[in-house]
Amino acid sequence: MKAILCTKFGKPETLQYKEIETPSIKSDEILLNVKACSLNFPDTLIIQGKYQFKPEFPFSPGSDVAGIIEKVGKDITHLKKGDEVVGFIPFGGFAEKAVVKAKDCFPKPKGMSMVNAAAFLLAYGTSYHALKDRANLQKGETILILGASGGVGLTALELAKLMGAKVIAAASTKEKLALCQQYGADELINYTEENLKDTVKELTKGKGVNIIYDPVGGDFSEQALRAIAWKGRHLVVGFANGEIPKIPINLALLKGASMVGVFWGAFVQKEPKKSLENSIQLLTWFAKGDLKPHIDKIYSLKNAPKALESMMQRKTKGKIVIDMEL
Repeated sequence: MKAILCTKFGKPETLQYKEIETPSIKSDEILLNVKACSLNFPDTLIIQGKYQFKPEFPFSPGSDVAGIIEKVGKDITHLKKGDEVVGFIPFGGFAEKAVVKAKDCFPKPKGMSMVNAAAFLLAYGTSYHALKDRANLQKGETILILGASGGVGLTALELAKLMGAKVIAAASTKEKLALCQQYGADELINYTEENLKDTVKELTKGKGVNIIYDPVGGDFSEQALRAIAWKGRHLVVGFANGEIPKIPINLALLKGASMVGVFWGAFVQKEPKKSLENSIQLLTWFAKGDLKPHIDKIYSLKNAPKALESMMQRKTKGKIVIDMEL
């Protein structure tokens, strides 16, 4: 089988496209014939040794996979060979075959393409966990989404609207904001041209926002926090600009605000029942047509390093997917 391998930490150009042996499975795992795998920002970090955990070499990046089950472990009764599924793995998705824990595998809804399925679970799972479980978003509240046109940002926008919130979308270009508008954003902020704090205050008539969804980090985190409402919740989702912000902690005190961490991967492992309920709800919404992943570009497995490079340069909107059949 073919795979993209990380044999040493570095940039995407250091990755290798190689033939490797098919992995074996344990009793609670399935072997997936991968049809598609989407990119997520942590993929750019894990290959550089900058993520929360560091796999042993060699490994393949890639977490969001969709495909057809080729083999099931002996303890598995709810899945069988030939089932079309969507799954989540810590790494290993940039390969023609991958090992997935059965508990992290879900039937792919009928009518959902493999590309859409691969683009779904991590991004929507992260945002739904953030809004529902961590922020306790209520209908009528106002949310500011930083990096709103990105892979998780756009899903947060969709879900926040579905859950009854007013959405202020912030992004870096007019093209990205146009996409946010298509997905239902109520207000738009170009934070390369406007002062984020002042514009949020103006749009909310001085009240500030109830929730900040922040997958960006850097200076924008503090600017956003300075525009938070009383008892607001600042969701710490990630640091796409590469800088972990150093925020004056007194800002939280002055606003009675909360800084709330969002780590979906840990949530999946530590609270599997709640995670399963969330995933079922998300897949139900997709089946009803309420959620529509935006696929920006599709790459072949061999060109996966180019896809990662594009993501690192912040050139993409929505999701990028590796299609194993290209």
